[in-house]
Amino acid sequence: MLGALLSIVVSAFLIGALARVALPGPDPMPFWLTVLLGLGGSLVGGGIAAAAYGGSHVFDSSGHAFVTLLLEIGAAIVLLAGYRRYVQRRPLSGAGAYTFPTRGLGIQRIRARLRQLGVDPDRTTGRRGKGSSQLSPSAQSDELEKLRELRDKGELSDEEYERLRERLRRY
Repeated sequence: MLGALLSIVVSAFLIGALARVALPGPDPMPFWLTVLLGLGGSLVGGGIAAAAYGGSHVFDSSGHAFVTLLLEIGAAIVLLAGYRRYVQRRPLSGAGAYTFPTRGLGIQRIRARLRQLGVDPDRTTGRRGKGSSQLSPSAQSDELEKLRELRDKGELSDEEYERLRERLRRY
């Protein structure tokens, strides 16, 4: 009984995680929501496979099993797309897909944690080099040199210098 329950949770998590990987952009969500997403995808995709192959023939061959798995992942992707579009109110593609969400389950808590760590969730992009705040290596080097000069002149404390340097290196 416990093994069957654990198997369901693990497979649902894997299907939900694959759906999250398939859609571009960040999808911060709790573990249980990923499992619920995968479980919903498994039920919908398995139902489609059962309707196509017949209830007792879904796993008759490895081809049927593979198609069933793809249907389950596809259904989970559709559920995730609906969550992103209607709950988070974010686009599914384009630059807006890479912005950190402002709505959704647990998003406010995650945003508060990121701010405590000194990370501005509105500046992160998820794709290196594609954000407007990205600097070329030479420009980043110039900015670091300016920070060093300000610190050496005494206009920046060591703590401010370290904080600004890390922020510059992060973006």
